[in-house]
Amino acid sequence: MLANKLQLAYPIVLVLGGLALSFVAPFSNITINPELVFLIFLPPLLYEAAWQVSWKEFWKWRGLIIGFAFPIVLLTSCVIAIVSSAIIPGFTLALGFLLGGIVSPPDAVSATTIMRRVSVPKSLVSIVEGESLLNDASSLIVFRFALAAVLTGQFQFQAAAVNFVAVILIGILSGLVVGLIFYGIHRLLPTTPSIEIVLTLVTPYCLYYFAEHFHVSGVLAVVSGGLLLSSKRNSLLSYRSRIEGVNVWTNLVFVLNGLIFLLIGLELPFVTQQLGNISLGSAVGYGLIIAIVLIATRLLCTLGTSVWMRVMSRFIPVSDPNPGWRGPLIFGWAGMRGVVSLASALSVPILTEVGQPFPYRELILFITFIVILITLVFQGLTLPWLIRKVHLRDRFTLIPQQQQEIIIQKKIALASLRFLEEKYGAERSRNEHLDNLFSKLEIDLKFFDRQLAESNFAWQNSLTGYQSIYLKVLERRRELLNKMNRRAEFDEELIRKYLLLTDVEEFKVREIGAQESDTE
Repeated sequence: MLANKLQLAYPIVLVLGGLALSFVAPFSNITINPELVFLIFLPPLLYEAAWQVSWKEFWKWRGLIIGFAFPIVLLTSCVIAIVSSAIIPGFTLALGFLLGGIVSPPDAVSATTIMRRVSVPKSLVSIVEGESLLNDASSLIVFRFALAAVLTGQFQFQAAAVNFVAVILIGILSGLVVGLIFYGIHRLLPTTPSIEIVLTLVTPYCLYYFAEHFHVSGVLAVVSGGLLLSSKRNSLLSYRSRIEGVNVWTNLVFVLNGLIFLLIGLELPFVTQQLGNISLGSAVGYGLIIAIVLIATRLLCTLGTSVWMRVMSRFIPVSDPNPGWRGPLIFGWAGMRGVVSLASALSVPILTEVGQPFPYRELILFITFIVILITLVFQGLTLPWLIRKVHLRDRFTLIPQQQQEIIIQKKIALASLRFLEEKYGAERSRNEHLDNLFSKLEIDLKFFDRQLAESNFAWQNSLTGYQSIYLKVLERRRELLNKMNRRAEFDEELIRKYLLLTDVEEFKVREIGAQESDTE
């Protein structure tokens, strides 16, 4: 609520709130079991993100998304490995790659929460969401190989490269296989809306643990399976399941993200106490340097990719031959770290295979927390200011969103009217309800034609007036229904049904109003 009041992304306020609470005695010694982060939090958060991503936009920007998800993650890990091993005494390259794998993936929740509050092109939001999906997987794969190198003391590049590709491909394949199994369950078994929603909650865990059982990428399995099932949502779920499922998942993900970001703040003092021989000042200094290097590397990569795409557009088709500097600058600055970095850092084992304490584990944890705090708070607070300063224009939306909405409504009404005329035109005179439907669609068509012909200002004024009056009508409808409910002859279940329909009507009216204000 405070975040909404201050118009900030809620992860920022939750992290700072958790940090403040950690200095209060009852909350001063809270720790997180790393197994719980992977067991409870990661699968549903990744699955929901896969369902939210627009497949059309994902495919359109696939080159850029894949480039940032794999080569850029590897490059970032290399840079962090070199810098950390150079500035931290006794820190090896293997430990540096481990740290790089932990801090390289950006968190989409914070970035997209901010971007939706400030006017940015939808294409940029889609790229950020798509990138975060895949680079979570690639960073965890880097982390896994670096961890194995630290634990065993051996690293063979050729074998690691082959395993890297195998883990990716088999992880994607396992996700598609499990996704198809669940698609068959939804389609063939006699499910109800409640069962279908429960199945969507079970699916991400099955995707993740099936892949992890075979030691391949569970993250990529969740992403690929989620994208597959998301593309089939209309044949997969009934209309009631889609409506009710959105509400369940929205609140579930909000709670999970809230808990994770709160725990990040709560955990920091405990991690600080575990630093041992390393002074707090030195540890903070290392964290600051790594955070600055991380931010600079991402900015150089995004701006460098802009130049690269412009050069390559002369030889091959690219998604955007002239990206400029504004979009890449915002994209680069939107690289806040979050849930996946936290989960990876916490999963570093306490002991090695020979029973020795894992080298620099506490420092790796502390640096990760510092990086999350700096990127989340500093970049998160300055991102809206940067977006407003650069005046980024949407070069890919050919038709304004408001006009698109009217065109979509007009095409739906026209297609419906033509279908009725072809199939049931003769029955119009004999069926009063059907005649009313014909008349409503004909009136809607005239209304949409007039909207497209009028100026934007006139349309906005008429819409605002209509919404205000209609909301008053709906409130009066509720008063009537509640008054009727006090009378013995009316069934309360029926009254609740019409109250729910009134709520749906209000939702539709307010959603249209919110969309119009967003496009201004």
